Order: sequence, then C-alpha cells, then structure tokens
Amino acid sequence: MLSWKDNYTVWADFAGLDPKLRSELTEIKDDQAAQEDAFYAPLEFGTAGMRGILGPGINRMNIYTVRQATEGLALFMDTLAESVKKRGVAISFDSRHHSQEFAHEAARVLGMHGIPSFVFESLRPTPELSYTVRHLGTYAGIMITASHNPKQYNGYKIYGEDGGQMPPKESDLITKFVRQASDLFNIKVADEKELKSSGLLQIIGKEVDEAYLAEVKKVTIDQDLVAKEGKTMKLIFSPLHGTGAVLGEKALKQAGFTNFTMVKEQAKPDPEFSTVVKPNPEDPAAFNLAIEHGKKEDADLLIAVDPDADRLGAAVRQPSGEYQLLTGNQIAALMLNYILTARKKAGTLPQNAVVVKSIVSSEFATAIAKSYDVEMVNVLTGFKFIAEQIKHYEKTKEHTFMFGFEESYGYLVRPFVRDKDAVQSLVLLAEVAAYYKSMGQNLYDGLQELFQKYGFFAEKTIALTFDGVEGAEEINTLMAKFRKNAPTAFAGVKVAAIEDFASSEKKSTSGEVSRIELPKANVLKYILTDGSWIAVRPSGTEPKIKLYLATEAQTQEKALLKRKKFEDEIRDFVKK
Repeated sequence: MLSWKDNYTVWADFAGLDPKLRSELTEIKDDQAAQEDAFYAPLEFGTAGMRGILGPGINRMNIYTVRQATEGLALFMDTLAESVKKRGVAISFDSRHHSQEFAHEAARVLGMHGIPSFVFESLRPTPELSYTVRHLGTYAGIMITASHNPKQYNGYKIYGEDGGQMPPKESDLITKFVRQASDLFNIKVADEKELKSSGLLQIIGKEVDEAYLAEVKKVTIDQDLVAKEGKTMKLIFSPLHGTGAVLGEKALKQAGFTNFTMVKEQAKPDPEFSTVVKPNPEDPAAFNLAIEHGKKEDADLLIAVDPDADRLGAAVRQPSGEYQLLTGNQIAALMLNYILTARKKAGTLPQNAVVVKSIVSSEFATAIAKSYDVEMVNVLTGFKFIAEQIKHYEKTKEHTFMFGFEESYGYLVRPFVRDKDAVQSLVLLAEVAAYYKSMGQNLYDGLQELFQKYGFFAEKTIALTFDGVEGAEEINTLMAKFRKNAPTAFAGVKVAAIEDFASSEKKSTSGEVSRIELPKANVLKYILTDGSWIAVRPSGTEPKIKLYLATEAQTQEKALLKRKKFEDEIRDFVKK
C-alpha cells in the first residue's frame, strides 16, 4: 500500500489530471498536513455510501474517485447474469458542486461495460431515485449527494434493486471490486454522445416525476379534511437551496394545500447554500429565514427539507408568536399518532400493522404504537435496514408496513420508496397540522397532548467531530474506552443492561446474557433502570462519534433536567 506521500506524487505527476484538480493540488504543494489528509487513505463506504470533501486526492470526492466507485459497481454487475446486467442503473443528483458532472461520469464508466444508465435531466430528490429504481426495474441506482453536509462535501450512494441503499453484504462485495480498480487514472470512460446514440445512456425526467407524484397522492389519508383546511392553513416551505423545490411544491398543491409560500431566497438550487451555514433541517439556524417569513405571514407551520429532500424538519408557531422547532423524534411521534388515529377511524388500519425505527430513535413512538396494538420493530441505524424489513414483509405477508423513521429527521410513510422521503413527509405533516387546526390547535398543542398521555420524552444527539488522519484512531480509542470502562450509572441512575451490537450481546448488571438478533455493528447502548437510555456509535459517513441521550419522566421539566445531567456527565467521561 502506497504512503500518502507516494499517492500525492502519483497525482502530481499525472499529466492528464483534470485542470481544476491540478489547480487545487498546486494550492496545497507546501501544506503537508493538507496533503496527508487528502491522500492517507481512500474514501470508505459507510451506512449511507461514500461521502467526503471535494478536491484532489484518494480521500476526496472528485471525478476519479467517482469513476473508481462506479467501476466497482460495474465489475460487480459483470459477475451477474446478462439479463440482470442489462436492466441497468438509474442515476440522479442534487444541487451540490460537481453533482451533475459526477452523475454523467458514472454513466460513462457503466457504458464501457455495456451497462445501460438512466440519468435525470436535472437535479432530483434522493427518494425519487429510490422510486425510479423500482419504477424502471433497474438493477441498481446511484445518487450523487452529500445530504445535509456543508457545501464543501459531496457523496455517492448506491441503491439495490429493491430501491433501498445497498445492504452490507452487497456493499462489501462492491467495495472489494472498488479496491481492485486501484489505478484511478486508468479507468476507462465511454463517449457520452456514442452512449446516447446506442441507447446505453437515456435521459429521464417528467414521465418519472408524474409517476412518483401519483404515488405521493396516496399519502393523504383524509382528503375531506385537507380539502376543508388546506386552503386556509398557512405553511412556509423551504427546500434549503436543494432538490425539494422540484417536487415539493407540486406535491403540496396536488394534495390540496394552496395557502403556502416558498422561502424565495432558498427556493433556487445553490451549491454554495448562500443563506445558511449548514443546509440541515436539524440545525435551528437553517430556519432563520423561514421564521422571518412565518412571522410576516402569521404562518401556522414552517417546514424545511435538506438538499436531497430525504430529511425534514419543522417549527410551529406558539401563542407568543415565536416558533418552536420540533425534534425528529417529536415529528415522528406526531405523524405516527395521526396515521394510526386516521387509519383506525377510516377502518383501514390492518391488524398486522407494523412500525419500524432505528435502535437510537425514541421510545415515544413505541408507546404510541403499543396503545394501538401495533408492533414496533427496531433495526440498526441506516434506512437500508428499514428497507430490508419492508422487503421481508412483502415476502412473508406477516406484517403491513405503516411507518418507518430515524431520529435524524428521516421518515417513510408509504413503501413505494425505500429510503427516507421528505416529499411524502411534507405532505403528511401538512395533513397532521390541518388535523389539529380543524380542532383549533397546532402541532405543538398536539405534542403536549401526546406527552400528557404517554409520558414526557426528551432526547438529544451529540456529534463529536474528529477530523484528519488521527480522527479515525481517536474515534476507535473512545469506543474502546466506553467498552472497557463502561459507566455503571449516569447522573445517579444505575445501568440495568448494556447492549453491545458488535458482539451481539446484551448483558444485565445481574449477570444475565442474551443474544441481540441484529447484524453486528459498532454500537453500544446503555439501558438505565428508569427506562432512560444512552447510545454511542461512530458515524458511517462522517468523522464523528455520535452520543444519543433519551430520557422519560412525569413532567417535561424533569425529563429535560435529567437529560442535561446525562449530557454533562457523559461529556466529562469523554474528556477524561
């Protein structure tokens, strides 16, 4: 394996290097730290594919690493039956720098292997790519996006034939083929004009949009309710400079919501994300402009989606006129409660209904599901695991999927998509708001009612970043610390059991050991005696370790106070 210095030299000596990358490489010719970070190791596939900073280097997103990733997919598809290979690959991209270029580079690599590609004419949301794989019957899909990351990032997601992100087994096989394609500058690409003339590259757009929107129309549960309230309920919607504007506006209108306004400053695609520091609906600052518009127009609800429109955040007007941001867990609880309430009222709630969530998501939704005799299934973090469950239910018919979510602002209502879908969520959350408006309330009022009924839940996710070459080692060291020096209590609340998903074991403090029936993953979860829990896991796509805190109490104040104590103590533990 070459050292970072050798890798840098290979790139610096390559005469045919892309001119822009050559310029960026020249900028770091005297910066060894920057060189080492860009060349010390190749980008890895994680829970959501490959993601990294744009620029020259094997540890960066650029046309060469995109070609390498696609070559790995193509070599894997070369091992499949010709009939499977000929089904091809659907490709979409978001508003980020070089996204469209990367999408077409991927198509050119596939074309060299005789693999057809279906590339969108312009940017489209991630959930539509997931749908397109199923709609066109392609074997795989590629989405060029860095989701909610800052502007200097881009990424590459691979989807399987079920429309879900490639599960670990297939992803690992593709990674092996990617590493075989080690000579990044010798990966052959076809001429785009020739691919189009031969039919190996087809441009898609409006016809797929229409088919997708026809499915989104089915998300609405109570059409009479929407018809009554949709004309008066005031909604502010922001796509945060991304793909959400392409279909979000159309989806709202076809559902019957006409009294909404797009945040004009954030309605057009902008790879610089010029009005926000982070285009992330989890970030309160991303709502600043929406709040300005909301106050001017006296809006009931503010909704923002991330650049590839798979995550959704919301804020609700309070009596004071200020806006309260909701957490991903709270939004999921509100949507789930409405789905089950409305479906039960309409007589369309199946007896074998099931909800699926990640292991680091709130038990708030679990309590709601239980009250309707609906089973809650927990899976590992990564929406591909929710997609796997849906696929399983389709085969066995043992359950009917009702809803899936992750605490990180990702939700799926109907399974014609197999990834989190902010377009579906936009339509459903607007309907939930209309439901409460019909009773003279808003979403915040509804949330308080749910708290009174099921208990007060308070969660928080803390992301600790470890950049650079040493970052990965620091993360590994911290995970080892949590395993070797496991706390026996947090803020005076004793640990009842520890779930280690790496060893697939759950150990209680009394010494009992049971097996965790989930795939192995580098995750630790501490279950406390009062029902609270704390989880620790490295991010699959960023140089971060994530800490998840979840508390439950009889009052909101007690739940928040307990969470604050947990946070203070766990931050101290990390620093020691």
